[in-house]
Amino acid sequence: METLVRIADALGRFSARYVPSAFAIAVLLTLLAFALGLTWAGAAPMEVVKGWGGGFWELLSFSMQMALVMFSGYLLALTAPVRAALEKIAALAATPRRAVMLMAFVSMALSYLNWGLSLVASAMLVRFVVRRQPDVDYRLLVACAYFGMGATWHSGFSASAPLLVATPGHFLEKTTGIIPIDETLLSAFNLALLLSVVAVMTLLAGLLHPTPDRTVRVDPKVVEGFGRFDPPAPPAAPSLASLLDFSPVLNLLFGAAGLVYATTVLWSGWRNININTVNFIFLTLAVLLHGTPARLIKASEEAASVLHGIVLQFPLYAGIYGIFKATGLTDRIGEAFVALSSRETFPAIVYWYSGIVNYFVPSGGSKWAIEAPYLLKAASDLGVEPRKVVLAYAWGDMATDLVQPFWALPLLAVARVEFKELLGFLLVAFVVYAPLVTAAFLFLL
Repeated sequence: METLVRIADALGRFSARYVPSAFAIAVLLTLLAFALGLTWAGAAPMEVVKGWGGGFWELLSFSMQMALVMFSGYLLALTAPVRAALEKIAALAATPRRAVMLMAFVSMALSYLNWGLSLVASAMLVRFVVRRQPDVDYRLLVACAYFGMGATWHSGFSASAPLLVATPGHFLEKTTGIIPIDETLLSAFNLALLLSVVAVMTLLAGLLHPTPDRTVRVDPKVVEGFGRFDPPAPPAAPSLASLLDFSPVLNLLFGAAGLVYATTVLWSGWRNININTVNFIFLTLAVLLHGTPARLIKASEEAASVLHGIVLQFPLYAGIYGIFKATGLTDRIGEAFVALSSRETFPAIVYWYSGIVNYFVPSGGSKWAIEAPYLLKAASDLGVEPRKVVLAYAWGDMATDLVQPFWALPLLAVARVEFKELLGFLLVAFVVYAPLVTAAFLFLL
């Protein structure tokens, strides 16, 4: 444990000194794409500039879909029923060791449903659990609240790549066609790997809890206020407008219509579930569970506060995608992958490649837009099915989230800890988790 703490401190100091902001990384990657287009692809300067500018707005629909994943999940986590459910879940934490195992399991289960929901709800659950078990190691508890983002989200119902390729009209439809989720998310391989990972990571959480003399506890007052949501109060002098805003009638009508539509989609078969379906269901549930327009609007203001990264950075990644498409870099990188891979090893190589790139570009959706064309080209040359590429990309994309602080920022803010305090535990989790998934892609897919 002491060794892990030293490693965590060293990595924390390194990151603070040398790793820039996510926006700065996106700009640096844009410059790298310019350089590759000019040199490796041999394109003329104006060709690269036109590709960049022309691609800047190509992924607007996709960007909105990703924003709604986070927005709808956050909105749902702020509803009273979800918060009450978290209180009841926290009551299951009978001992400190069980508390961290519970946290790990819930984080992974929620991420499977919706990663935006998991980020917010897991942060709230930290508060409830630490009240029940003040002797739990607070660092490990918060680290386990992040397990879902590194172990399950991209294998579940808010998975960017698998849901995107299942959506009619997606930007790669001419290359891959529509790949329904029963070939990816609901495949026997994905479900078996998911259950194995959840079991291993939950058990590992319990094994990682320090002895009482090494446990780092936290004063419950430190987390007393985080995750709090106070609904608006009706005005003292009612008016027609306030009667509508504070009445549940409109929410009920909207929610009823939404549930009817969602039921028809689900009833027609799993193949019809895509990213738009998932966002529609979560948004409908949020409208219903918030109860009134006034409460929903206030919650929406808070939920919208976490969208700035998507709005600011996705156009930059779309520009990179435009450079790759316009200059032929897709073909060049695809040829390199073919040279390094065989049909049997390609999925495992994609898994690690996706994970490494994710550490520097922590955005599963925008990164897929950049990588997919050349990965799928290489897969086609090697005779590898596109669905295998999608799964390998998805699992690799989330793997290094365990040791990357970008998506942990909302959790760190409400838990009031620094990422370096969690990194020792997360490194151990990564070392256990990554080889397990690698073996699955090498020998079972």
